[in-house]
Amino acid sequence: MSNKLVLVLNCGSSSLKFAVINANNGDEIISGLAECFNLPDARMKWKIAGKKDATHLPANSAHEAAISYIVEEIIKKEEGLAEQFVAVGHRVVHGGEKFTESVIITPEVCKGIKECASLAPLHNPAAVMGIKAAQHAFPELPQVAVFDTAFHQSMPATSFLYALPYHLYKQKGIRRYGMHGTSHLFVGREAAKALNKPVSETNIISAHLGNGGSVCAIKNGKSVDTSMGMTPLAGLVMGTRCGDIDPSIIEHLVAREGYSPAGVMDILQKQSGLLGISGISSDFRDIQNACEAGHEQAILARDIFCYRLAKYIAGYAVPLGRIDALVFTGGIGENSALVRDKVLNLLTVFGYKVDSEKNEATILGKQGTITMENSPIAMVIPTNEEWVIAEDSAALVSA
Repeated sequence: MSNKLVLVLNCGSSSLKFAVINANNGDEIISGLAECFNLPDARMKWKIAGKKDATHLPANSAHEAAISYIVEEIIKKEEGLAEQFVAVGHRVVHGGEKFTESVIITPEVCKGIKECASLAPLHNPAAVMGIKAAQHAFPELPQVAVFDTAFHQSMPATSFLYALPYHLYKQKGIRRYGMHGTSHLFVGREAAKALNKPVSETNIISAHLGNGGSVCAIKNGKSVDTSMGMTPLAGLVMGTRCGDIDPSIIEHLVAREGYSPAGVMDILQKQSGLLGISGISSDFRDIQNACEAGHEQAILARDIFCYRLAKYIAGYAVPLGRIDALVFTGGIGENSALVRDKVLNLLTVFGYKVDSEKNEATILGKQGTITMENSPIAMVIPTNEEWVIAEDSAALVSA
């Protein structure tokens, strides 16, 4: 076993994904999820070498208790495993303009992550909690922050600036930052391999579709535009997020309808998207089951989701000029043949022709092209953000 092992932590406000990754080849030694933090039914599940296990955590547990359990009850019971760790890598959603690449964590870096918390209020504070808990558990190991926003720092001003007074950008940092950078970076790299082209000569559109979703235009291996904005709220229709809307709606609800600003933001962040339109769920699997049962609002939610996605993809032909491949990834992108079929059929202006047999077969972690030979290329590539985080962490430590 390689000694290039990295413990990867992805901390949300009420959950924590974790994995032990071989940075050299992406092999996953351990993976798991702790969830329902600060609730009576806090729990954890994990997998080691294909064997699954689970436990309940003490009631109202949070990040420190979860990480302590991971270290003491999972990692240390695998003989010799912890001794091979070279770093702990942390996914951090927002680095603003402070962090344009992955960094070894210092007190100054932690301060900078906190200062960016207003741009990702659900995610950055959780990342800081995870960093502190990991530092306590592994005081001897370097800790590395890998930022979702870093990959998008190559966007030109024509992409990242809003048409607002320029001083709001220069003085307040109000601009498009984008998210899911580690995922878009990974699938861009893997798409180039599949196309047998250098990354630096490959143009792709990457559609990362999960409970959160974003599209990225990658030109010659660099992000040149992306759908999420200053925060993860903008862009596509998502599980509970509204995506792009007329900003005057916010003023209308506050000034005319009596909503509080906080109440409006709660609607936009937590009550909208697939959940808001369907009225039943934010989980696309539930939406699809309801569609099959003839639920009209679920069908509408699915169709709006696909339509908005197709419009974004079509728009990214502009910055790319040439599209070598369209790539679907993320939980929905990798597993919903129906969404891929609907989106590609909305993009027939580009000549896409779905190979139904290949499309239906390319699920559950499979990679492959899903279009016919006489069609522009669309493919599915399972994302692996954890491997990117492990690679960056190991590289920084080695350097």
